[in-house]
Order: sequence, then structure tokens, then C-alpha cells
Amino acid sequence: MQRDLSADIVIIGGGLGGCAAALSAAKMGLKVIMTEETDWIGGQLTCQAVPPDEHKWIEQFGCTRTYRELRIRIREYYRRNYPLTERARKIEYLNPGNGWVSHLAHEPKVALAVLKEMLAPYISSNKISLLTGYRPVEAEASGDSVETITVEHTQTKRKLILKGTTFLDATECGDVLPLAGVEYVTGAEAKRETGELHAPDEASPQDMQPITHVLAADYLAGEDHTIEKPAQYEFWKEYQAPFLKHKQLSWLAPDANTGGSKEFSMFHTENHWGLWDYRRIIDPSLYKRGFYEGDITLINWPQNDYWLGSIIDVGEAESQKHLEGAKQLSLSLLYWLQTEAPRPDGGKGYPGIRIRPDVLDTEDGLAKYPYIRESRRIKAQFTVVEEHINAEIRGDKGIERFEDSVGIGCYRIDLHPTTETNTFFYTESYPFEIPLGSLLPVRVNNLLPACKNIGTTHITNGCYRVHPVEWNIGESAGFLAAFSIQKGINPAKVREEKALLKEFQSLLEENGVQLHWPDGVGPI
Repeated sequence: MQRDLSADIVIIGGGLGGCAAALSAAKMGLKVIMTEETDWIGGQLTCQAVPPDEHKWIEQFGCTRTYRELRIRIREYYRRNYPLTERARKIEYLNPGNGWVSHLAHEPKVALAVLKEMLAPYISSNKISLLTGYRPVEAEASGDSVETITVEHTQTKRKLILKGTTFLDATECGDVLPLAGVEYVTGAEAKRETGELHAPDEASPQDMQPITHVLAADYLAGEDHTIEKPAQYEFWKEYQAPFLKHKQLSWLAPDANTGGSKEFSMFHTENHWGLWDYRRIIDPSLYKRGFYEGDITLINWPQNDYWLGSIIDVGEAESQKHLEGAKQLSLSLLYWLQTEAPRPDGGKGYPGIRIRPDVLDTEDGLAKYPYIRESRRIKAQFTVVEEHINAEIRGDKGIERFEDSVGIGCYRIDLHPTTETNTFFYTESYPFEIPLGSLLPVRVNNLLPACKNIGTTHITNGCYRVHPVEWNIGESAGFLAAFSIQKGINPAKVREEKALLKEFQSLLEENGVQLHWPDGVGPI
């Protein structure tokens, strides 16, 4: 049986962008329905198990006020609830895991608790209705407007028809776009389409960044927690990508700077960075002695990037094959680490690595959802291209300023080896702005992207995809949807009329959305 539900704004996808959009729309007094495919909101920060990728100024500036509030609340959660040492308790910018990838490497469950806490008053007041376990399966459109989106429960198969004035696609893969007939692109665009220096001569719609199925583990030296040999272990043990000079399961990883390989180790040595504390989320030295048996880390390393195929627009069977392949790669990496990884003492394997299903609330210890680096992207009224951000190309021109900016972000252009051409690319970029035009589809007038599905290219998605940027995109999209509804206009009108644009940007700034970078900020 199908039921109809309605709200002012319908958000499909409960990741960081979806949560930020729901909060901003609810603050404006509008009613919101937000769905999420898994049973955890928070996307890449929680159900994908990726600690925040951020820039070096994040503690001082360069994110929205609510994103900063999220980070502060996460630290305070540890101070309130965990037996931190007195020294750790006094650290202003506490890093619970002391992971070197992030200033705030922490447990996914803590981020989940904080996000629920931030949404709680709006759920209580019926401003936000949250539906977990639902994914979009159908959409109805009339002309240039979306009328309804049908979602289906992943377990019970119950369907709900959702009606709204404005719809936001905050799914990890841009799943609403094909259902609603919204024009979009995937993969790598051709140079003649974007004019980008590093774009290929021919478009490759299936040439996308790899997915990674993250797993959680701790390390108990002297113990043996070796898992059963994964079904695909022999394949991955022998697999060597044709574009690399090393096997997948090794201490070597692709080096985007040289095109060759760079060497890591399990733990830090004089000559090599250690991967174990790369995304470590619990450093026992910060807590009461004996509280933790060992470090807890999230294994999202170059060795478990899965690039053998895309999961977008390839059909259900092909998608499932690659999803399972990504899981098998991660489990094979774990088994290799436990049994065959070379150690500095000449031995092999670290059998004390213990998979931790409880950390991610799954039976197998793998994240609830794979880490998605690249989504479908709307064909937008304005598309951000490499020349707007690549520091080498921009030279001394500095940060590209957009008159219609609705936020900011900063990250290097970072493309992991892709699924068809196996291209990987890493280069310095200038901090960037988020133009309103990149949130506006070329045709459909009441659907907005609220995740990594905005008007970027394959190349620029490589820096617009990270946590604080996705949050800013969602937050600004939520405010835009609410502002437009209250004005009785389509969102595109806000960009077309300077007075409306100025009023909207003032609204964003009043709510803590930074529109421009301060002077003097250089590339990273």
C-alpha cells in the first residue's frame, strides 16, 4: 500500500548535505521531509566512515557557522562522555584519534549522535520528518517541475509518495536526477566541452573516481584475530593494475605527483609514513589508562580503492558486482595485513588486527555504505571548471571571485585512479567559492542539488566533494529552497535579479555562511 506525504521541502538523502539543508530550511520555519537509504544519517561522516577531510585553516575560518558548531559539539561529546586524561581534556582542538588525515578524526557513532542532537528540536516540533531506510524509486514531473518522488523502504518494500513545493537531491550518487528527468553528466567531460587543461580529448561518462568500502579495526599486539580467508583473496593478492608498478596488496600506493609508486608502512618509521594512524579515530593515550585495549582505526587506504568499474548507470547486476568487489577488496586487504604484510623485523602479518563490527554497527565490520567520491552532476546554469581553482593555471590571479557566491571551500584537486582510464591527478588549488549558478539546473525549476551533485566537472569535483563543502552546499540549498518558497518564486529567479541575490546572500551571511575568503589566503 502506498501513502502520500507532503511538506514544503522534500530532501532525498540524509548525508551531510541533506542534514544541513534540513536544518536551514527548518530554521526558516518551513516543513521538511528528509529520507535516508541507510539507518544512519550523516553520509560520508557516519555510514561511509570517513573522518572529515578539511583544510589547514578550518579551526579559525573557512566553513559555515553550523559546520563549526558540528565540530565543536563532537569535541564536547568526548569531553562530556569519555574518560579523557586531564591533559587531553584541556586540548582546545581535541583530535580523539590523533589521525594525521584530519584535525578531528573521530568515531562515526559520535558524529551520528551529534547530528541527531542538532536535528532533535526540529523533529520534535514537527518541522522535520525523518524517514530512514528509504530510497528513491520513481518520480513524476510535469513540464519543468517535479511533482512527486516515490521512495521505497529497503526492507519492507513499503512505498511512500512524497509531495513538495521544492525537492532537493542529497543522495550520494545523485539518484533523483535520472528518475526526475533532470539533465546531468557523469564521469570525465571532453576538453572541448569544458576547456579544461587536464580534461581528456574524448568524454568518458563511466570514467569515475573509485569507491572504497571502509572497515573499522583495532590492534591488539600478541593476539590472533585473523578472519576467514575472503572469497576473492587470491584474485586481489595477485592483482596488479596495468597502470601501476606494484601489486594492489602491498605497502606501495599510487603517487599522483610522479605517476609512480610511493611506499608506506603499517606504523610510522624514520623513512615512511604509517597508514595505521592515517585515519585512526581512537588514540588510547588520550583516555584513562587501560580504557581502550588498543588503537581504533578506519581502513580507507590507497590499497582498498576499488576502480574495476562504476556503480552508476550500469544496471543493477553490474552495480552489485562492483559493490561486492569493493567489499571483497577491503576484506582481502585486512586478511593480507593479518597474514602476509611484510614487517620491519622480517616477519609477516599483524594477526592482532581485530575487525570491529560494533564501531560501524554492522555484522561484517564494513561501513553501512561505500565511500562515494563522485556522483552524477547536474547540468547547471554555471559550471565550475579547473581554470577557476587550479593554482598552477591561475598563477598570481588568486582566488576566483563569484558575484553569486553562496559559500566557500578549500581542498586540493584530488582524483584517485579512475574506473576506465585509470587517471589519477593531485595538484595545488586556490581556496574556492561556490557559485549559486552551480546549484541551478539548466531546465528543471524546483529541484536543487544538495550534495556533491552540483555543477562541477569531473576534475573540480575532486575538491568540491569533501565534508565542509558538502555541508555548505546543502545548507545554502536549504536556505535557497526556503527563501524561494517564501518569496513565491523559482530558485533561478534569485540569481537573475540582483536585488533578490543581494537579499539572499545577506540571509546566508546572517546565518553564518561565509561567502568569500579573507584577503591574503593563498593556495594549498
